[in-house]
Amino acid sequence: MQKLLITRRLPDSVLDAARAHFDVTLRDRTDVLTPEELRAALRDYDAVLPTLGDRFQADVFAVVPAPRARILANFGVGYNHIDAEAAKASGIAVSNTPGAVTDATADIALGLILMTARRLGEGERLLRSGGWEGWHPVQMLGTHVTGKRLGVIGMGRIGKAIAKRCHYGFDMEVVFYNRSPVADPGLPAKQVDMAEAMGADFVVVAVPGGKATHHLIDAAALGQMKMTGIFINISRGDVVDEHALIDALQQGRIAGAGLDVYEFEPKVPVALMAMENVTLLPHLGTACLEVRENMGMMAVDNLIAWAEGRVPPNLVNA
Repeated sequence: MQKLLITRRLPDSVLDAARAHFDVTLRDRTDVLTPEELRAALRDYDAVLPTLGDRFQADVFAVVPAPRARILANFGVGYNHIDAEAAKASGIAVSNTPGAVTDATADIALGLILMTARRLGEGERLLRSGGWEGWHPVQMLGTHVTGKRLGVIGMGRIGKAIAKRCHYGFDMEVVFYNRSPVADPGLPAKQVDMAEAMGADFVVVAVPGGKATHHLIDAAALGQMKMTGIFINISRGDVVDEHALIDALQQGRIAGAGLDVYEFEPKVPVALMAMENVTLLPHLGTACLEVRENMGMMAVDNLIAWAEGRVPPNLVNA
């Protein structure tokens, strides 16, 4: 039976499914793999099921020139923590878990839009602090969401799901920027250039992580937003230049932000935490049991296909 390393605890149903097919070693911790653990994973196991933060980068493959591992079955749709091309050069397949995360992540985007626009987090903090003095007509006035313009940056599965919720649920006009043409966005929506998408009332970033999108949202992009615009990121933290975002917020060049991901997770800048017009979530995009079970089962399916000599259904470095 082939040896499989699972780098974090997963739902019990997923662990049971993996153990039925592999000799499983579970690393029952919440922190990411250390440099030595990364090297040992490639050296001592036939397969690895890693997840966010387990940085299998080119330098790791370089110091393990003849790895025993032959597949990294990533738990998650995003795999920018894995250098897929360097893995391929070492003879290692890389797979991910798309589809399973779409609706849950889109739901979080809507939550961030509402929380930031309507100042819900700020309101709850006020109430819990004992500082609420009762209702009055100009108390905590926020931004109306219904009927506003949404700009989606990245019109893939998740971007389309967000746009659908906003258009059909909140009667929002949808424009989107995508690096390639989108023939059918699945709803009334207009593909535009980056500047026009960034100029919407609400801007939601839903691009994949990786070298091509690193700091896609920089100072110049944020400068294309209107002063009343609200910025939402549910993609990957390093898609956004965090320093540029903080500067735009502190200078009042944008009205607010809602973030589920951060450039240097789990570190969150004190400057972001100090601003009441920023909603901060601890990377909850897929944090539903059913979703995490589906993600895990998809990762196990990729592993089983590889073990049986088949192409993993979600191979990303073919």
